Amino acid sequence: MTVNERIAALRQAMRKYGIDAFLVPSSDPHQSEYVADHWKSREWLSGFTGSAGTLIVTTDHAGLWTDSRYFLQAEQQLAGSEVELHKQQTPHAPEHVQWLADQLDAGSSVGCDGFLFSVRQIRHLEKHLRPHGIELHYDLELIGDIWEERPPLPDDEIFEFDIRYAGKSRKEKLERIRERVHAREADQYLVTTLDDIAWTLNLRGHDVEYNPVFISYLVLRDSNALLFLDPDKVPDELAVLLAEDGVELRPYASILPYLESLEEDVDVLIDPASTNIRLFDAIPEEQRMEGENIPRKLKAIKNETEIDHIRRVMVKDGVALLKLYRWLEAILQSRSVTEFEVARQLDHFRRAQGNYHGESFSAIVGYKANGAIVHYRPDPETSASLQRDGLLLLDSGGQYEEGTTDITRTTALGESTEEQRRDYTLVLKGHIALATIQFPEGSSGAQLDPLARMHLWREGLNYGHGTGHGVGFFLNVHEPPQGFAGMAGGRGSTPLQPGMLTSNEPGFYKDGEYGIRIENLVLCVKGPETDYGKFLKFETLTLFPIDLDLIETELLTKAEKQWLNSYHERVFEALSPYLNPEELGWLEQKCQPVG
Repeated sequence: MTVNERIAALRQAMRKYGIDAFLVPSSDPHQSEYVADHWKSREWLSGFTGSAGTLIVTTDHAGLWTDSRYFLQAEQQLAGSEVELHKQQTPHAPEHVQWLADQLDAGSSVGCDGFLFSVRQIRHLEKHLRPHGIELHYDLELIGDIWEERPPLPDDEIFEFDIRYAGKSRKEKLERIRERVHAREADQYLVTTLDDIAWTLNLRGHDVEYNPVFISYLVLRDSNALLFLDPDKVPDELAVLLAEDGVELRPYASILPYLESLEEDVDVLIDPASTNIRLFDAIPEEQRMEGENIPRKLKAIKNETEIDHIRRVMVKDGVALLKLYRWLEAILQSRSVTEFEVARQLDHFRRAQGNYHGESFSAIVGYKANGAIVHYRPDPETSASLQRDGLLLLDSGGQYEEGTTDITRTTALGESTEEQRRDYTLVLKGHIALATIQFPEGSSGAQLDPLARMHLWREGLNYGHGTGHGVGFFLNVHEPPQGFAGMAGGRGSTPLQPGMLTSNEPGFYKDGEYGIRIENLVLCVKGPETDYGKFLKFETLTLFPIDLDLIETELLTKAEKQWLNSYHERVFEALSPYLNPEELGWLEQKCQPVG
């Protein structure tokens, strides 16, 4: 069916249940960013493939809400269908809710699948719709009625994540969580987020593209833990190990009846921001206890073993990128290369490094104007061909057992313009400002975010995305709770702590011409303790040269030049033992000092 035919089928199902508007989010029952094909309902209905967005279908309108990262992509993918793009002004903000309240008459009914909405999201919807006399029905799974060839749930086997990488055992993590559950005087604790379950149990899987997680729920009890998943996904040897650690396997679909049949004296702790409303409603009201996501805060602080492996994986990733850029420079001497081919070749070089489980997100290979599409994804049929001119923005990452990587470099494939060099240097100055700041303990990402933007702001320039996000350890590349962003997004309000791994990625985008972004991962570490309190700072962990050909050195201060030269010295020292003479010569040229 075409997009318009699918929308028409949904409207027919809406009429059957007396629904005037239906909401289709991008999430799954676990509030995941990347979801298994089974839950890509919004993509199937609208044709928009971006990872963030909400579709609303009414009797006479179909609208997609997404933020500035996806404006150009959405315009292209929605063209020719009846779905209209609504441009969000603030990333992650539920601006579609106010639209619903304004558009619908009193007495109207809004429907959605409650498995795909958290408790907090449903409360937000009800808060804004009820005053207008609009009813919300969140027990409708209409997509399943019209999606005839819907992909099944994934059935890949899960696997043990070795403690030599994890640093802490499954038992240790379960006990740390139980201590916090007991402090809240709760009897059981429900975990629904896939990366938190994987981290807690030292397990990984391949159920979701880019994130090494598996479809499941976890309930922690005093004496054991219940893991709800397809039991066939657990190899026999692993099932024995889990049983020895007090983890009992239950079928995935049995989570709802389990919660509905709890004993009357059992109080269950849940996180309303990540638990879907259908599970929440299954727990008797007097037995619900609301609190924070406990594993999320614990796993955000990387332990010493994890940090040691992250340092090592940055070397592996740097070597893979070096091979990619050398290959690209050489092949462009004789022929053009598509953006898609670059992405596949980089995946090949990363795979050769060992312990590699795939990309941590779909590589953004944006040549010239495509670089201005913040989350551009090259298509094998339509991707642009690189020539020996213009700018290339390459944002990519890998999932290794030693850690998750995320790096962006912007390079000139030929002669650059004065404007491009100025914009690039302003972005670099912001990157350095954030990388070198020393700040009081308790500071949040929102307080530091302006450092990365201030040089652009002085020229009347800006970018529409956050400056950085938390990064998991062989887990989700976008990991809450911290980040460099405004307060509205949530992650910007989280105080930074030693052990947190975060991206530093300011950028600038000129629509129709080029995009610029420079990204490294930084580790929050302890700084000095003075008469004015304890201070923190960042250690840059990513290891790959920053393009010198795009820098207007006269715009850099002495301190900024010193940072750049020191960084390149460290890159050269770290990567050189793994290179042949030709590669070493290439790296030496890319790391030469600026004066």
